[in-house]
Amino acid sequence: MPKSKRDKKISLTKTSKKGKALKEHIINDVRNCVEKYDRIFVFAVHNMRNNKLKDLREEWVDSRFFFGKNKIIAVGMGKTPEEEIADGIHKLANGLHGQCGLLFTNKSKSKVISWMNSYQEVEYARAGFIVPDTIVIHEGPLPDFSHAIEPHLRQLGMPTALKKGVVTLIKDYEVCKKGQPLTPEQAKILKLFGMQLATFKLVPLGFYSKKKGYQQIKTNDDNNGNVEEDMETEIVNET
Repeated sequence: MPKSKRDKKISLTKTSKKGKALKEHIINDVRNCVEKYDRIFVFAVHNMRNNKLKDLREEWVDSRFFFGKNKIIAVGMGKTPEEEIADGIHKLANGLHGQCGLLFTNKSKSKVISWMNSYQEVEYARAGFIVPDTIVIHEGPLPDFSHAIEPHLRQLGMPTALKKGVVTLIKDYEVCKKGQPLTPEQAKILKLFGMQLATFKLVPLGFYSKKKGYQQIKTNDDNNGNVEEDMETEIVNET
C-alpha cells in the first residue's frame, strides 16, 4: 500500500512544550480537515467581529473555519510538492499571506462563492476605519440623551451644554471627514448616535479542490482600507 501523504513528521524543536503542543494540535487539525473535506476556500475578512464569526460557525455546522496561524497551517499542508499532504495543496499553503481565513467544506464552489458575495452585516465602525462619507450633526437639542451623559459628550469633543435640562449641541459638529481614519473618540460618538458605517463580510481569495488543485479567485472588491488587524491569531476556531 502506498504511503499516505498525510503521514509526515514535522519537527517543532524551536518551541516551548506548551507552544509545541498547540502547534502540533493545529497541524493535526488541518490534516484531518484536508482529508475530511473536498474543498478549501481562502478568504479575507472586512471589519472583523467575533460575534459574527460565532454566528457563521453555527450556520455552517457541517463545515470548518480556521483563522490565523498561517505559517503553522502552511506547514501542516506542506509548502513544497515533496511535503504536501494532498496533490497541489502546497500552492494554497504558499498563498496564505496577511489577515485571511480558511473554510473547509464539502459544499460546491458555486454555492460558497455566491454566499460569500451576498453575505454582509452592518456594524459599528472602530478606530482606524476609513470613513466613506463626512458626517455632521447639526446644532440643537439632543432629546434622546439623558442629561447625565452630557459631560461624557463634551469629553469626546462635542460642543454640548445643558439647556433647561436638555442636552443641546450649541453649534454644528463635524464628527468625521470622508476618507479619514476614525479616532477612538469619533468611533464612540458614532456608536452613541446609532450610526453603523462598517460592513462585516467575507471576500473569497482562493479555492482548492482535490480534483482541480488550487486557483486564485479574481475579485473587484474594494476594501476601502478597512480590513481590520484584530483577527484571531492565537486559537484555531472550532465549529
